[in-house]
Amino acid sequence: MAEDSSNGIKTFWAELPKADEDFLGAIRHWKNVKIAIDEEIIWLKGFTDEQAASSEIQQLPNFILYELRDGLLFRKDALVPSKKMRTALLWTPIDKALRLTFPISNNNFFGIDEKVDVKLKPSEEEQPAMALLCSISEIKEAITAIPKFKLEKLDWIVINDKALFLGTPLLGFPGKTFWLKDGHLLPTGFDFEFKNLSSLLQRKNNTDQNQWLLWNENGSVLYLNKEDLRKMSVSSFRLTEKSQEWS
Repeated sequence: MAEDSSNGIKTFWAELPKADEDFLGAIRHWKNVKIAIDEEIIWLKGFTDEQAASSEIQQLPNFILYELRDGLLFRKDALVPSKKMRTALLWTPIDKALRLTFPISNNNFFGIDEKVDVKLKPSEEEQPAMALLCSISEIKEAITAIPKFKLEKLDWIVINDKALFLGTPLLGFPGKTFWLKDGHLLPTGFDFEFKNLSSLLQRKNNTDQNQWLLWNENGSVLYLNKEDLRKMSVSSFRLTEKSQEWS
C-alpha cells in the first residue's frame, strides 16, 4: 500500500549506493531514520523537515533525497517523479543497522584532490574564546605588567612574528581569538560549513590527538604540535624574544 502524504506532512525517502555506506556514520545518531538494503542501493526514510534540509545531509556524496507523494518519489523541487516507491523492503533503525565507529581511514572521502572542500562559514552560535593570536611587537612591553597568576594558566607558542596563547582567562591583548571544537581552533564567529566534518578531519589527520589544528577563515589550516607549547611566563617570553632577536 502506498504511503499517503496528502495530510500536508512531507514524507522523505533517500537512496545511497551501498559502496558509500560508511558515510552514513555522520547521521547514525538520527534514531528516527530507518534504512533498508535493496541489492546495491541503501534506502532511507523517516527524515524530519529539519534533517532533510540539514548540512549533514548536504555533505553526503552520492546521496539523493526524495519527497514521497502518492507512492512516487520526486527529487527536490521536481514536478515529475523520478521513480516509484520501493516495496517489500526490510526496514531497520539506522543506529541498529550501522556499526558504532566511523572508519578512521576513508579514501573515498578524503582522497587526492579532496572531493569535499573544507570551508568555514560565519556562525550565529556564540562560543567562548580559548586562544588568542597577537603580534609580539604589540605586546612585548605590556606582558611584564601581567600578574604571574594570570600568565601561569596559559600555554603559548610562537608562529612567525605572532604569539598564540591557549587557556582561560585570555589576556586582554589586541588580536584574533579562536574557540575550541574537537581539537580544532576555529576563528570565533566561524564554524565548519558542514559541522560534522570536525570529528572526521581529526580522525583522518590527527589520530593521535597530539596536534592543535589552527584554522583561518579562508579554510587554510596550520598543524601545531602540542609538545611545542610551553607554559607562559615573563621569563619564557623574554628568553624567546632574545633567541629570536626581536627588537
